[in-house]
Amino acid sequence: MSEKKYTYEGTDIEVRYDLNRCIHAAECVHGLPAVFDPKGKPWVKPANASPDEVAEVVVRCPTGALHYHRKDGGSGEVAGANEIDVAADGPLYVRGSAVLRDAEGDVELRDTRVALCRCGLSKRKPLCDGSHSGAFADPGDLGDGGVKDVDSVEGSDLEIQAAKNGPLLVKGDFLLRAGDGTEQRRGNVVALCRCGLSKNKPFCDGSHREGGFEG
Repeated sequence: MSEKKYTYEGTDIEVRYDLNRCIHAAECVHGLPAVFDPKGKPWVKPANASPDEVAEVVVRCPTGALHYHRKDGGSGEVAGANEIDVAADGPLYVRGSAVLRDAEGDVELRDTRVALCRCGLSKRKPLCDGSHSGAFADPGDLGDGGVKDVDSVEGSDLEIQAAKNGPLLVKGDFLLRAGDGTEQRRGNVVALCRCGLSKNKPFCDGSHREGGFEG
């Protein structure tokens, strides 16, 4: 996949944009339209608002497509507690100190925000590319069981490994939250479905084997 990364300079802050990770959640456009205007050229104009305002809206981006760099000595983004939100009809939104690994265990990405495919349709697996839109339906409820709490997990990172043709294997303290926010569970070990076929979403139930999932 070719890189499509852009930097938009302001006097006191710059905004960095990774087109390959954008699924048009539009948090930036709704949050600060004077800066983020899809019809503008360039579409990002950091000078149209204060650095604090720009930074505050950038971190709303749930996929990590947007990041900022303060040039005025202001503070950068700080990773908060590890959280995984199961979006209704959409991806897994991860916030915190996330480390994404491939099936061999090699690090693919480190970030404070990332969107992970759970419909099985993305062409950028394990990242979401928006393919779920109109093609995947799930309310984002938390199924039975799934989350474990064991004593052997150490460190503050949320380690996420995309198993070959299988689920997302997650280790590290986290809060897992349902799509409507009404239910949440804490733990440090879980296998999350990324084929879209589990009958116990968001947890893996082995359906990827029967469904012939490849990823």
